Order: sequence, then C-alpha cells, then structure tokens
Amino acid sequence: MSAQAQNAIEVTSLACAYDDRKVLENVTFSVRDAEIFFIVGGTGVGKTTLLRNIVGLATPVHGDVHFHGRSFTGADPAQRREMLKTFGLSFQGGALWTSLTLSENIALPLEEYTPLPRDEISHIAAFRLSQVGLAGFENYYPSEISGGMRKRAGLARALALDPKIVFFDEPSAGLDPVTARNLDRLILDIRDTFRTTIVIVSHDVDSILGIADRLIMLDTATRGIVAEGPPAELAKGPPEAKVVEFLTRRTIRSG
Repeated sequence: MSAQAQNAIEVTSLACAYDDRKVLENVTFSVRDAEIFFIVGGTGVGKTTLLRNIVGLATPVHGDVHFHGRSFTGADPAQRREMLKTFGLSFQGGALWTSLTLSENIALPLEEYTPLPRDEISHIAAFRLSQVGLAGFENYYPSEISGGMRKRAGLARALALDPKIVFFDEPSAGLDPVTARNLDRLILDIRDTFRTTIVIVSHDVDSILGIADRLIMLDTATRGIVAEGPPAELAKGPPEAKVVEFLTRRTIRSG
C-alpha cells in the first residue's frame, strides 16, 4: 500500500491568511488513518485558521488539501459536498443551536445530507447521543445542560453522518480537568471503536500528552511548522527549546 493510500489527510504547501494578513505559509503534513493528531502552539499562531482552511470554512492563499487521496481544495461544488459527508466538525462550546433540542441539533446534518425519513433521523440522533453518554437528554435544550454535556452533544452532532474524520477546535476549553479528561477518554473510545481519524486543535498539554499519536507545532516567527512527531519524543528535546517548553511547562535556559 502506498504512503498516499495510508493517509486520511494530506496538506501540501498550504498558505493561510486571516483578514488579508498571511499567518501561515508552506505548511505541509499528513494525518494517518485512525490517528489522533494534534495541531498545537501558542495563542495567535494560526491553529484555528489552519483548521478552517483544511475543512473549507476559509480559502487557502495557495496549496492543496487531500482527503483519502482526493483533492478537496480543487474539487467542484458537487464533489466538495460529497466529501463533506465524510468528516465531522466539533467547534468550541459545541456550537449548538440554542433554539433547538439536542436531538434536533444532531438531526441537522442528517436532514441536510441524507434523504432519510424523520423517524429514522430521530433514531440515529438518539443513538449518537447515547454514544456520548447523553441518553435520555434528547429533548433538552443546550441551556439546560452543563458545558461538558454541550461539548459531548457537539461531538454527537459531528458523528451524525458516521464520518471517517472528525475535527475538533479546542474541545477542552472551559472545562474543569476531570471533565476534560473524560472527554479525552471519549475521543479515544470513538477512535478505537470506529477507526475514526481525529484531528484536534488544542493548547491543553495534558490532553496532548494523554491521547495524541502525533502533533505538529506552529510558530509565529516561522509562520509554519517548527516540530512534528509523537509528543513524548518531542518533549525530550532537542532541537527546538520552545517545543520542549510548551510540552513540559518548564523554561529551557541556554548556556
């Protein structure tokens, strides 16, 4: 099997801008099938901007993104719509519609992308909520549940179409340590049970060291990747002191 065939995602020479300001350039990396892959770095390095460009919420300045060997950036609208069905997105805070129940929120992508009847959609929504530990909460509104439960409901919606890839933007942001680690275990379970590829934007070091198979670290000075690999190996250093400092929370002094 070729290296290309083994990868769920291939990002090649990607350049990204935010408000007409180029924040990343020449970003190249791959994500393997069934891998938990983190995009990390300090505040303002372009982690979320990179994610938005990968999934089509923003348009790259140049470069290409492939999903399972197919170009996403070069796809026409019909092809892109088909490819969108193969991955799910879980945003900060869950990004749930406050006027809809949890079941109705999970139903949205099913109504948009499938011809399934309403009763089957409701059944799938209930199943997805049960997968994330929210069985019995189908008719609750987002305002009636905790922040951690909203995160899990957001994951349930991301899983609605049985995606091959799920993207997370800061899944543990705003959560207490115990709830954050429970969410990590849920992400591991999803990967292990369904062989789902997981891509996570995060600066939560405990989560990175706890569940990441590999990571890339972005840096403002280079406007690109300064490190790539398994976090435990990168934490040992060298060559980049800033990578070790990020992963170990300790300052590396020169001399």
